[in-house]
Amino acid sequence: MQPRAEDLVIAADFGTSGVKVAALDPQLALIATATAAYPLSFPGPDRAEQAPDDWWAALGQALAELARAIPDLDARARALVFCAQMCGLVCVDARARLLRPAIIWMDKRAGALSRDMNGGFPAIAGYRIDKLLMWTRIANGAPSHNGMDPPAKMLWLKRHEPEVWAAADKLLDVKDWLILKATGACVTTADSANLTWMMDTRPGREGWSPRLAGRLGIPLDKLPEIVDGTAVAGHLGAAAAADLGLTEGLPVIAGAGDVGATAIGSGAMADGQLHAYAGTSAWLSGFFPSRRIDIFHAFATISSSASYRPLLIATQESAGTAFAWAARLMGGAAGDGDAALAALYEGIGEGRADDPVFVPWLAGERVPVDDDRLRGVFYGLSAQHDRAALLRATLEGVALNMRWALDKVARQKGVRHDLPIPLVGGAAVNPVFAQMLADALKRRIEVRAPRHAGVRGAAALAGTALGWFDRVEAATPVLASGPVAVYEPQEAGMARLDARAAWLDRHRKALISLYR
Repeated sequence: MQPRAEDLVIAADFGTSGVKVAALDPQLALIATATAAYPLSFPGPDRAEQAPDDWWAALGQALAELARAIPDLDARARALVFCAQMCGLVCVDARARLLRPAIIWMDKRAGALSRDMNGGFPAIAGYRIDKLLMWTRIANGAPSHNGMDPPAKMLWLKRHEPEVWAAADKLLDVKDWLILKATGACVTTADSANLTWMMDTRPGREGWSPRLAGRLGIPLDKLPEIVDGTAVAGHLGAAAAADLGLTEGLPVIAGAGDVGATAIGSGAMADGQLHAYAGTSAWLSGFFPSRRIDIFHAFATISSSASYRPLLIATQESAGTAFAWAARLMGGAAGDGDAALAALYEGIGEGRADDPVFVPWLAGERVPVDDDRLRGVFYGLSAQHDRAALLRATLEGVALNMRWALDKVARQKGVRHDLPIPLVGGAAVNPVFAQMLADALKRRIEVRAPRHAGVRGAAALAGTALGWFDRVEAATPVLASGPVAVYEPQEAGMARLDARAAWLDRHRKALISLYR
């Protein structure tokens, strides 16, 4: 379908603390944006939950703000698309009613259960060999040991809340529930399905695996249908339309999880090209022509929502979380917002050789060591260190942690070392961190619309569904255009961070052993 200049896609990106909504034109230009926050609950040790109805209420609030900026938004909207935090668990009954709060990605209550689920004798990297071989052959990976992946959460629910388990008709990820609420359709995309480790990702065999689900004891009929991210999942129902101020029948596109949408929105869609994300968490990610896996360093490709194209994901637990934590600890930040944190960190001065070393394992780690028991460390503190030194160490610690991950990812066949790395996420607006990351990775860093990569990537999927692009990759030229801030590696910064990285390489194993 030939788009008209006035046509718009509405994209909503659901993060850990709030939703970002945008209206985008056929060139994926941001016409207007709005945000709304929702609460996060920590009901016990290693537990993190949210109320799905809070996501929906925040969406309505943000769309109302968007409509004030674009009075004819409803008339111009051609589709609604979601991307969202992944590895959540939302339980609904046969009438689509919520049975309990959502268990979200950062919940680690099932860590011990996950290690038991994965382990046994003989073992490799904590996995019993026969289990590992089956998972990696069929799904190209295996559940993490830290309990954050959905199967451990499902089994925890089955064991500890049997009444909820029995009543649950469907087990959904965050985006899946939003689509259900909007349309009544119960679908997921391949990225979310893959991370349940019950999906067969072998080319030509993509779909739920009865063997993997049976091994875990999860009935396949509790899982939603897998559709492509460019599919029309359904149409906006009457009640949902009234809630959101949109027209009944508006197409709702299947979309993607946050990593997949961000990968598309970063503009880094060439095979082997990586992008970096630094928001609440951090990751390095990129598309590849075939499956990749490194079981010893806990990363692999998953099937993306864009035609099952393999997407490598190497996730780390703490980035912006560490920046905000240090700001609260040291005082002086006017809130935890990106702008407030960037202003605070702007005045911390140049790094010094005697600055303390910070390891940002505030919530455990995933890549390249998968262990929820790890904890953060400031090493080398003295009475001479001031607030600025600790803030510098925090930024540096995240940058060097990402370098640690890149050292492993860069060994994969087909990684492009000749291309710049787009940096996206809220922390990307901090120029001090962006330069530090360029120095740490020894790569040119490009920052372009960093807060909106998710909504732009989701909109590219919706635009493909609408016929604006013949395939998702065709959106690359518009996604990789526009104003850009460039950070080239600097000799002095690289030399200083090389020395710091070498110290960490010598002592990291001993730090890890403290928590095992």
